[in-house]
Amino acid sequence: MIKAMNNLNELYEAILAGKLEQAVSVTREAVAGGAAPQEIINEYMIKAMEAIGARFESGQVFVPNLLMSARAMRGALDILKPLMQGQVNSYIGRIVIGTVKGDLHDIGKNLVASMFEGCGFEVINLGVDVSSDKFISAALENRADIICMSALLTTTMNYMKEVIDALETSGLRGKVKVMVGGAPVSDAFAKSIGADAYTSNANAAVIMAKKLINAC
Repeated sequence: MIKAMNNLNELYEAILAGKLEQAVSVTREAVAGGAAPQEIINEYMIKAMEAIGARFESGQVFVPNLLMSARAMRGALDILKPLMQGQVNSYIGRIVIGTVKGDLHDIGKNLVASMFEGCGFEVINLGVDVSSDKFISAALENRADIICMSALLTTTMNYMKEVIDALETSGLRGKVKVMVGGAPVSDAFAKSIGADAYTSNANAAVIMAKKLINAC
């Protein structure tokens, strides 16, 4: 078990450094050594993602570093997920995320999704070109706490309001928080369409999501 714990310290460092292959191999060794999947996530993976997020906020690392760390984290998580089927997982919240209808950009959205997942949220990633009906259905079926929408085009960002209007019509608006982001989106725009929050980057999105559900 001591060896497993040493491996987990290596996992923390591997995620911080964005080393995918090392993160995967160390996770396999830790599991083989008896480490519990939920402990690996809570005590090492989440803390590593929070640490890389803090470094990003302070200007010590940049977006490419976040992407590499998120990729390493997801590689480790892919090892653990099959081992956790049927278990009650201690997620801090549930988020439905997607790029709005008419928009096919997903790099930024996927980074945000990975940061959410790495910091303890359960994430339902709907992909790109997501209609209001699909957002609402996913939020309802998964009992989401937050809907997070992304748009990279000025021609598609207005669709975010259509999703919020659909939430109102469905009766879910009072139960689900709405976050928006993307290059053309601003705090003023978010307020104008009735969103609960706008964030400009992945780490800020994690911080805001925790605030919205009182998890920080």
